[in-house]
Amino acid sequence: MANPHETCTVESAVELAVVERSGFIESRHIGSAVVLSGDGNVVTQLGDIEAPVFARSTLKPFQALAAMQSGVPLRGAQVALACASHVGSLDHMDVVEGMLKAAGVREDQLQCPAAWPHDETARNWLVRSDRGPSRLACNCSGKHAAFLWACTENSWDTHSYLEPNHPLQQRVRSVIEEYCGEQTSHLGIDGCGAPVAAVSLTGLARAYSQLARAPRDQASNARAATIATSMLDYPWAVQGRGEANTVVMDELEVLAKGGAEGVLVMATPAGATVAVKILDGSSRAASLVGLTLLAVTGAVDIPGVSSVLEKVVDPVIGGGRPVGRIRLGPAVSAMLD
Repeated sequence: MANPHETCTVESAVELAVVERSGFIESRHIGSAVVLSGDGNVVTQLGDIEAPVFARSTLKPFQALAAMQSGVPLRGAQVALACASHVGSLDHMDVVEGMLKAAGVREDQLQCPAAWPHDETARNWLVRSDRGPSRLACNCSGKHAAFLWACTENSWDTHSYLEPNHPLQQRVRSVIEEYCGEQTSHLGIDGCGAPVAAVSLTGLARAYSQLARAPRDQASNARAATIATSMLDYPWAVQGRGEANTVVMDELEVLAKGGAEGVLVMATPAGATVAVKILDGSSRAASLVGLTLLAVTGAVDIPGVSSVLEKVVDPVIGGGRPVGRIRLGPAVSAMLD
């Protein structure tokens, strides 16, 4: 039985990918992965898929859903920003500013940390304008803006909106458990200060399978359908132009959401879903593993996946030129035969 206070062990994981430099395997990424069919059944299991994982930013669509169920009237790119782990571009910050204005709150009421944008243009603008790091540029600012907006819509306290016993966070936990189909095994504090739930990799995949199917399922929650549709309509808002999750959504029309410490979930409109946890916390092999598993199970088109992988998997560089590559580990490559 899985320990509710730790993720899977090295012994219960498998080798998902290796890093090859100059013909020498330099690093190995071990972890677990699960693929669900559109009806929610497990079709592929690698490693321990029942051990809990802190799902980190992959939970953002469900945190956004809780905010919307609390009366927040998110529209268009705002929905995608509430689900985002964005690079802090000027466009990202503009949308978040609009959310704060609509909620009637100030930037300094955001409780996510101030940060420098990963986006170079935005970072240079903050430097030139002597503004310094900004809460708007934090990759979680859209989620926090939606949280604050939920508070103002319901006259909830805006100072304690990150406390687990806050009405909003209680609703967030309820939504996560509903969609995962299981109780959260542990509650911690995410990098942005918000509560983060530990759920099984299978439960996380189950949640995304439901979310991805929502636009086609008349019995689904209408707000969940809006979230899935908006993420695909505004993929730039979910991460950033040229970034891995955005490229996957833009070119394959597959929901893609990464989280810190090597967590990634992808789901097709039909509900076929892959969830990956890489134990060393690195995300560099996650897209390779996840897309390959979706492809070999027939959920996505193999030529399309090959084209996307060329854009989202970085080569191994030496002296400014490619000298190696990240390649699949035996647990995954065996499935290609």
